[in-house]
Amino acid sequence: MEFSPDDSDRDRTATGIRKVIHVDMDAFYASVEQRDEPSLRGKPVAVGGSSDRGVVAAASYEARKFGVRSAMPSVRAAKLCPELVFRKPRFDVYKAVSQQIRAIFLDYTPHVEPLSLDEAYLDVTDDVRGIGSATRIADLIRQRIRAETGLTASAGVSYNKFLAKIASDQNKPDGICVIRPGEGTAFVASLPVRRFHGIGPRGAEKMAALGIETGGDLREMSLTFLRENFGSLADYLYRAARGIDLRQVKADRPRKSVGGERTFERDISSGSALRETLERIIEIVWERIERSGAIGRTVTLKMKFNDFTPITRSRSFPRPVATKAEFALCARELLDAQLPLAKPIRLMGLTLSALEGEEPELAEHAGAVSAAQSELPF
Repeated sequence: MEFSPDDSDRDRTATGIRKVIHVDMDAFYASVEQRDEPSLRGKPVAVGGSSDRGVVAAASYEARKFGVRSAMPSVRAAKLCPELVFRKPRFDVYKAVSQQIRAIFLDYTPHVEPLSLDEAYLDVTDDVRGIGSATRIADLIRQRIRAETGLTASAGVSYNKFLAKIASDQNKPDGICVIRPGEGTAFVASLPVRRFHGIGPRGAEKMAALGIETGGDLREMSLTFLRENFGSLADYLYRAARGIDLRQVKADRPRKSVGGERTFERDISSGSALRETLERIIEIVWERIERSGAIGRTVTLKMKFNDFTPITRSRSFPRPVATKAEFALCARELLDAQLPLAKPIRLMGLTLSALEGEEPELAEHAGAVSAAQSELPF
């Protein structure tokens, strides 16, 4: 996307075509640990608890080669990689590094929309420093991140948020991918549907059964067909298959909730399995709540049945939920009230909402495709 600051570039801006960069740090937490403790460099590292109930919050690329992933139970991770080194999270350090990176972004544009500590969208359409190329801006940002923090970042450059985010994952780690105007539809057509945000293993299986394996296959399906088979996800899928995303990059967008969801590899129906899964989700979500400093009064349990029908149950309190024990008790009661389930579920999630004291720099991704993207695995 080599945009030049000439009249044609201004015309693109006037017609709504933007220059968007998505920057995503490479294995951020684990990379910070390896940076700060040189003896860990080149070794498989997991950030998270190593106890029986521990969960991997992040894994280095060396650990990922063994199949270790975020949200994985620590016990399973240790079995996959016996040499795995666990480190407890240091969110104060990660946040400080994130603020360094944020300052770099703001040198190039005021339009920065953070998604988490380790990734953000940047709208560089205005090119305030007169650099002349969105791709060049992305390269300069990556160079400065390496020089000033000792860490690497990957970037995607394109004309909307959906494509930029997909592109940033294309050449990881320490890579860049550019999808120019006019290239989005063809790029998306070549992707496996599993690369679309919001499509987990079960969703991909269902699509495969319907003959949908790539973005090109998805583009052949009518909106009516998608709505019949995928409900509320249909409109997002229809647009995404065409490389369409009209959302703007919004700086310091208010956070509405903190939470997370998990899409299962296999549907779950038994009460004991559901309770065990809920405990892991509680651990992960409460960690996010503490990390963000968010304070809220409403706890919501979300489940999605194997036919993609969603169900949500909430409980609001007159005062903020102050402790993990309160949050966990409420979550367990919400689940127990639904047991036994009428059908197996493919997804479970928890959120804390009705927030006070939001921190914009930790805002979660929202907008036209938020319902789909919220299904990303932890």
